[in-house]
Amino acid sequence: QVQLVESGGGLVQAGGSLRLSCAASGRTFSSRNMGWFRQAPGKEREFIAGIAWSGGGIHYADSVKGRFAISRDNAKNTVYLQMNSLKYEDTAVYYCAADAGGYREGYYRSSIYEYWGQGTQVTVSS
Repeated sequence: QVQLVESGGGLVQAGGSLRLSCAASGRTFSSRNMGWFRQAPGKEREFIAGIAWSGGGIHYADSVKGRFAISRDNAKNTVYLQMNSLKYEDTAVYYCAADAGGYREGYYRSSIYEYWGQGTQVTVSS
């Protein structure tokens, strides 16, 4: 198992930037694909970014492509989400997620993620 703790959310004006962090527990972080999801009020959870355990593969949803950047630091057991050019419609609770580990394929598939953080609120004012 792995525990995930997000931080960095908050209130920002449209056009601004935020950087989310997700710290993972344990010694298996470097073998895990990591992802970011978000859920806005009244909407389903959306898979917005995934990064391979090696950092060598990255996937973005069309809704954030060109504005958001996912990265990871395996030495710090941390995954990041840099969010630029934020829009009102980016307002949501953002969740970090991890797969089961073991150097698996499929960082670009939402279904592989099975461990979740508690979420951090991002609010973009228009």
